[in-house]
Amino acid sequence: MTPLVAMVSSPRARLFACFLRLGAQQADSLQLHTGAGLAAKNHYEVLVLGGGSGGITMASRMKRRVGAENVAIIEPSERHFYQPIWTLVGAGAKQLSSSVQPTASVIPSGVEWIKARVVELNPDKSCIHTDSGKEISYKYLIIALGIQLDYEKIKGLPEGFAHPKIGSNYSVRTVEKTWKALQDFKEGNAIFTFPNTPIKCAGAPQKIMYLSEAYFRKTGKRSKANIIFNTSLGVIFGVKKYADALQKIIKERNLTVNYKQNLIEVRADKQEAVFENLDKPGETQVVSYEMLHVTPPMSPPDVLKTSPVADAAGWVDVDKETLQHKRYPNVFGIGDCTNLPTSKTAAAVAAQSGILDRTISLIMKNEKPMKKYDGYTSCPLVTGYNRVILAEFDYSSQPLETFPFDQGKERLSMYLMKADLMPFLYWNMMLRGYWGGPAFLRKLLHLGMS
Repeated sequence: MTPLVAMVSSPRARLFACFLRLGAQQADSLQLHTGAGLAAKNHYEVLVLGGGSGGITMASRMKRRVGAENVAIIEPSERHFYQPIWTLVGAGAKQLSSSVQPTASVIPSGVEWIKARVVELNPDKSCIHTDSGKEISYKYLIIALGIQLDYEKIKGLPEGFAHPKIGSNYSVRTVEKTWKALQDFKEGNAIFTFPNTPIKCAGAPQKIMYLSEAYFRKTGKRSKANIIFNTSLGVIFGVKKYADALQKIIKERNLTVNYKQNLIEVRADKQEAVFENLDKPGETQVVSYEMLHVTPPMSPPDVLKTSPVADAAGWVDVDKETLQHKRYPNVFGIGDCTNLPTSKTAAAVAAQSGILDRTISLIMKNEKPMKKYDGYTSCPLVTGYNRVILAEFDYSSQPLETFPFDQGKERLSMYLMKADLMPFLYWNMMLRGYWGGPAFLRKLLHLGMS
């Protein structure tokens, strides 16, 4: 793929490149160090559960509020992934290695990293328990445990991934299998699925479809490919403006979309997928495939499902404007594990982090939270190897766009932002607690165009 610096022909693209150079110069002064080797304590002023995007971001912000020695993160994994780039990894446009850093390198310096798994939450006593048997208490708790992938809820998975022709961009173990299946495609059905559960990055299941179609065209295989998107939903996208744009692309590229179709079984040895018609429960259809991309069912992490902090569906029960827990005032939630009624994306986490930072700072002063989260989220809908429709919207599913042009159109500049600018912002700004959503970029663009 052509590197960013070779494609900066437009004013906006040049502005992005300028920002990258500026950020790179500043990065040294912000560079994080590996986690401190201090002896873990039994009590912290701020305890963060989860070392994903929300957890690391909030730990960085809380370090500045209360001091690094008063903050701890509980996270078992030694690797931290920037998962939004996996769409491009699955299409062969990025390397998997570009999405990973050691967890130790993203833990804010001085903040204690407790390498363990949370097995119980006891908010009535302001403490948690880990799988090592340790009890840790807190004054304030931030829950950022993400979302759980439930491949096993589809009969024949995950063991079916041992066979060829099948992949999934949602797991580090299977994303490269998508690229292999794409390369090995010869003739037949290329099927892409969307499950009957909430998921993270709800645009990703169809992004890989558009990229696959572009790859088939590029390699002369398009006429031999019957491209099918089987979705459990009743619409292609939840925001009408972007749905209309996607429907136009679907028609132009001769893609088949079947609604209310839920993948319930994969017979990988026979290259067959079984779908249930959600409008007629019990009615199933067996479809053969030459390539299958699976988006797995997802759910709250098991530790949350039976926890006092969860709502009836198992998600962390927070106020949708302040992100403070509805029953436990010293508990807060961020990101995919919460019941916030917005799309679960890294962009949403960025916006939520700024709000939650202000919420907690006021709670610490015994003041009422004032700043309100409007549900902002973003989904860069990748429609080809150099085009993106940048969907941005709020709780009411109304567009909430950053740029001074129609974001409902496919654009190279938005692809450059997805592929090159956003990963830079993530590693160098967001995880360090300096990126709270698009307001900063909006100001940057205004300055660059004035």
